[in-house]
Order: sequence, then structure tokens, then C-alpha cells
Amino acid sequence: MRALFLHNSLSRRKERFEPLEPQHVRMYLCGPTVYDLAHIGNARSMVVFDVLARLLRVLFPRVTYVRNITDVDDKINARAKESGEPISAITSRTTADFHADMAALGVLQPDEEPRATENITQMIDIIQRLIAAGHAYAAEGHVLFSVASFEAYGHLSGRSPDELLAGARIDVAPYKRDPGDFVLWKPSTPDLPGWDSPWGRGRPGWHIECSAMSWRYLGETFDIHGGGTDLIFPHHENEVAQSLCAFPGSHFARYWVHSGMLNVNGEKMAKSTGNFFTIREVLEKAPAEAVRLSLIRTHYRSTPDFSDAALVEAKRELDRFYRALERYPDIPGVDVPATVMEALCDDMNTPLALSAMHALADRALAGDFDAACGLRAAGRVMGLLQQDAQDWFRGGTDDATAIEAAIAERLAARKARDFARADAIRAEWAAKGIAFEDGPQGTTWRRAN
Repeated sequence: MRALFLHNSLSRRKERFEPLEPQHVRMYLCGPTVYDLAHIGNARSMVVFDVLARLLRVLFPRVTYVRNITDVDDKINARAKESGEPISAITSRTTADFHADMAALGVLQPDEEPRATENITQMIDIIQRLIAAGHAYAAEGHVLFSVASFEAYGHLSGRSPDELLAGARIDVAPYKRDPGDFVLWKPSTPDLPGWDSPWGRGRPGWHIECSAMSWRYLGETFDIHGGGTDLIFPHHENEVAQSLCAFPGSHFARYWVHSGMLNVNGEKMAKSTGNFFTIREVLEKAPAEAVRLSLIRTHYRSTPDFSDAALVEAKRELDRFYRALERYPDIPGVDVPATVMEALCDDMNTPLALSAMHALADRALAGDFDAACGLRAAGRVMGLLQQDAQDWFRGGTDDATAIEAAIAERLAARKARDFARADAIRAEWAAKGIAFEDGPQGTTWRRAN
């Protein structure tokens, strides 16, 4: 079996990945908080870990991939108050929107997709363990984690105590023993979601949700925990603290994998400046596969720039791959080529994998059938090149019936030697971005580049 190396944020170095169980990999990814449409920054993390899950499934017989849905959160409550829409309606609609966006981007469904509201019992269980062990305390209907009780706090993020305090979202509250203590449970008023607990009716804090869901579906210790670098502190740091303290002797996540943030048009993505795009908005600009490729053309730990120019370049790259495949309509399933696997097993080096795919495309364009088979297989592990080449070049067109009728009319005009009419039909569709191509087998069409 080929060795896989991943950069572990916990050790701050690239390590050989060795799962707890040789034949079974368990991975957890922080999923969306469902209160609004997902944005392109969310998409990058989801696509990156989709590639990792695909790669793991090539390397190992069994993979359990868990990605949660956060459906109880103060952001959701605020959106409901602003809009007057019931919370259940907001979470149901935005979850469906998220699933539709992920499907469009070729992101496969995880093996498990737990919702926070379905795991309240597990959260209460962990909180009770923390209180019993002296790592948490109840105060005025709240339960808070005592940061001072965990000596290793800050190890994942590498921050000093002062940096931790400065970077935390500090809620100044008289019931806190220490300003850095974070909420595990908070009281709920009658108009907010709430569950009965030993500390009164309330709801969980954000951090405890992921600890509970990863524990339920993957166990006290599992292999990989993923997310964006923006989650390292405080979210992942707090997950580590509460999970290790609740389950003494466990290791929680053994490998921490984090994807870099996405810039948009050369600047940090921000709603406040208007430098912000939802996945839906981006999908109106370019084919979904081009959007996906643009998100993995750079290394996952980098901070790439997302722009219209990047989408154009990704579309051009895919055009080249599909041109290499279009002469081979029946490609059997084969193993992913060694050059591509070597790149991906080196800390998911997708740029190098794409370079290897271009080498395969060169050979396929020159008539190498085996290279075309390898290119298709490489696309499979990258989540690319899985549609028919002809469908790709015709993608995004709702006028297929009208185009076929125009081709038939043009053919009739040519047979009648009315070449002026035939040329006019061709020019009319060319102006609409549709190219007619005459060949030995007749006339075909595609979207013009």
C-alpha cells in the first residue's frame, strides 16, 4: 500500500498517516451552520476534504467520514428573529440548499451527517463528566469549561495565554471564574430552542456540539479532524480541551488537517465590504466543475485568490482535459496512475497531481488510449472529468432541441445549395456562443470557448 503523508497541525509537520485500525479510517469535518446560503469559502473546505475522503477510499478498504450539521446556534436564532421565519423552516431550507450546492460541486455525501439537535443527550453526558472531573462548573444556569484546569490548553493553536485571551471571543460575565472560560451550556428563554438538563432548560455551546458528535460516531479517539484554519482557535482548541478532559487517556483526533482561507479578488472575503460570494452566485458565472477545479488548483494549505479570471483559467484547463477524452467514448475503469497517486499522497499536492494529469492529456491527445483511461481515473479521485466529454462542451445550454433543429435546417439548406442560408444559420448560433463543427460523421455542436 502506498504511504500517505499529511501535514498535522498538532505537530506542525508533515507525518506519515497511520490509522488506528489498519483497514479503517475515521475522519470528522466541521460542517455548516445552517442559517444562510453557503459561500465560496465554505465550498473550499468541503471540496478539499471531499478530495481527501476520495483519496482515503482508494488507499483503505473502509472509511467512515462524518460531517455534521449545526442546527442550533445563536446565528440561527438571530436570523429567525430578523426574518420572522420559524427556526425549523430556516434550518430545513438552508440544509437543503447546502446539499444542493455540494451536489453541484461534486462533493459526495459523508457516511454520517449528524445534526446537533439530535445529539443533545451526548452533549449533556460530556458536560456531566467534565463537572465531575473538576474541569467545568455551573453558574447561573450556565455551565463553563475551566480553561485553567487543562494545562495543555493552547497547544493546538500554539498560542500563549495572553494570545489566547486576546484571540478569544470573550463574553464579560460575572459568573465566569476566568475570562477565558468558555460556555458548554447556556439558559434558553421560552422563545428560543431549549432542552431540559440538570442545569435547567437550555441549549449547548457551539464547541461541545462537535465533541459530542465525533464521540458518538467515531469514538473517544479517531484518526483525522478537519476544518479551515479559521477554526483552529477557539473552536478546535476548545474541542481538544473538553474531549481530552471528558475522556482521560484518549487522544481525541490524532491528525489535525486544516485548509487555508480563501481570498476573493485579492482581498480577504468579507460581507461588510461586499467582497463576498455565495456558491449560488458563483455557479451562475461558471460551470460547477470549473468552480471545483478553481478551489483545488492550489495546495489546500495555501491562501488562494478566487476571481473571475481564475474561473476562466479553470474552465480552459477542463476544456483541454475533455478534448483529450472526447475521442475515447468508452473508457474502462482502471487504477489511478502512479504519478497522480504519488502527488496526492504527498500531503494532497493537487497542483502536482494536475500537472501529472496534463501529461496524461498530452499522451491521450496524441492517441494513447491507456493515458486517456488513466486521465479519467485521475479525475475520479479529484472529483473531476466524470461526465461525457460531449456533455461538457454542451454544458449550460437549454436550447438543445432548437440547436438540433437548426442543424437539420442547415443541412437541408446545404443540400438545396442555399449556402447563404446555411452560413446565416451557423452565424446566428455562433453569435449565441454555439459552434457547429462539420465532420465525417455529420455536424456536431458545442459551446464556443
